[in-house]
Amino acid sequence: MSSSPVSKRSKEWFETPELYGWLRRAAFKAEGFDEPSYEGKPIIGICNTWSELTHCNSHLRDLAESVKIGVWQAGGFPMEFPVMSLGEYNMKPTTMLYRNLLSMDVEESITANPIDGVVLLGGCDKTTPALLMGAASADIPSILVTGGPQLKGNWKGEELGSCTDCRRYEVELRAGTITEDDWAELQSCIVRSNGHCMTMGTASTMATIGEALGMALPGNAAIPAVDSRRKQMAEAAGRQIVALSQTDLKPSKLMTQSAFENAIRCVHAIGGSTNAIIHLIAIAGRVGINLPLELFDELSKTTPFLLNLKPSGQYLMEDFYYAGGVPALMNRISHLLDLSNVTVTGKTLGENISGQQAHLPDVIRTVDDPLDPEGGLAVLYGNLAPTGAIIKPTAASPDLMVHTGRAVVFNDHDDLYARIDDPDLDVTPDDVLVMKNGGPIGAPGMPEWGFLPIPKKILATGVRDMVRISDARMSGTAFGTVVVHASPESANGGPLSAVEDGDQITLDVPNRRLSLDISESEMDARIKSNYENGPEFQRGFKWLHARHITQADKGCDFDFLRSEALQ
Repeated sequence: MSSSPVSKRSKEWFETPELYGWLRRAAFKAEGFDEPSYEGKPIIGICNTWSELTHCNSHLRDLAESVKIGVWQAGGFPMEFPVMSLGEYNMKPTTMLYRNLLSMDVEESITANPIDGVVLLGGCDKTTPALLMGAASADIPSILVTGGPQLKGNWKGEELGSCTDCRRYEVELRAGTITEDDWAELQSCIVRSNGHCMTMGTASTMATIGEALGMALPGNAAIPAVDSRRKQMAEAAGRQIVALSQTDLKPSKLMTQSAFENAIRCVHAIGGSTNAIIHLIAIAGRVGINLPLELFDELSKTTPFLLNLKPSGQYLMEDFYYAGGVPALMNRISHLLDLSNVTVTGKTLGENISGQQAHLPDVIRTVDDPLDPEGGLAVLYGNLAPTGAIIKPTAASPDLMVHTGRAVVFNDHDDLYARIDDPDLDVTPDDVLVMKNGGPIGAPGMPEWGFLPIPKKILATGVRDMVRISDARMSGTAFGTVVVHASPESANGGPLSAVEDGDQITLDVPNRRLSLDISESEMDARIKSNYENGPEFQRGFKWLHARHITQADKGCDFDFLRSEALQ
């Protein structure tokens, strides 16, 4: 470790003259732990987002046992505790509504208890960023361990990735090119093991970010969930957190400005999820670092896209692991990274990735043979998104990167699904589908509704992509010419609320423009008359959310949780 030893935080709970110090020891005895179990040892929290309602994280109780083995081996005392679990499949309207609540649970659970270091167990989309946000705010030594990706699916010899291929085949079902029997058979083939989505969706992207930020051990992101090396990684993290807990290498010292820039470059190089932008801004905000959208776009233009994974490429996370994983990919772009950043290993990033080789050159391309010379994400501006909108060019149609079309407008998610397949819908393949009221306030919670379905009558013509725009998010597993995160959102008086059927909209990705062809005065008048406030809540968390959530360009965090430096 490169940092000097520090006194144990847990001493404040046990070495105290008041009665509660004595009672805390008595409570340990009630659990079967005598003084030799913990006396003089660092107490290591295992912050677990396990839940049977979150299938991606349903194996984390077993993984926690591996962490405990490592903690015991290194002379620590492990204490597992639960926090809220966010399962993308089951939670309505979206887990994003509760990401900040989980981060608060993590922060308060850490700070309120006698913990000297903490291992963060996550996996499903929002659990990983929420863990990192909470740990950043608590700011004690922490290591991230994710549950790992699922094994590859397979149907009739075709390798499948959840949920990129479920979206692709759902389109074919609506188009009539596969049968209901095919669809039922696919359901049993696509999610076939523990773990999170095995495409480069949000879960895989955030696991990659954990490594790039220096908050996870090298190699953590890509090991399949059911591979025995996942448990070995968890055990190693248990040993390492004991060593880390006796230093001052806290998240605030690891997650520096240059560490975030390294992470942004990695997101571009892997063709990562659009959601990564929101999560990185939020995590950085907890340690007082501002990440403007302009920085993401600037770094995209100088970072090659190298990782050939769905939805932007061909392969899956299992292949990424066999190819060398994140260390090999980061070594490919090492000339673009700050290699001096210290990580949870106690070593620098440069030391961690030195000599790491890519074994499958078609999975991890070289800088001289990239999938694209620019990164996977782009930031758009214009009168339709004054503070920004996001598109993933690597997963979009090249012929739609510059496009002008007539707006076909849906007022909200319900309106969209009520009318999208109406045979009388006035729509052509050249039109632009627009959905309002999908943002942080309007939905609420900014659900993954941005992957607007192509109208069935258009699918019947063989078309599989159209320009789509909303203030919602889309799953990292999704694809197409989809513009998301239009900010400010329509329910916050944003320009999206002004769009009407028949308006001309221009998308110009090379020049980073998104514009509505109406005058400024007409725009202002329409916003005043058209936009609707988000749903009203009288109590509880949704009431709190509606009053304190920031917009997408600020990370959708609560204003009172961002560092004082950014208030």
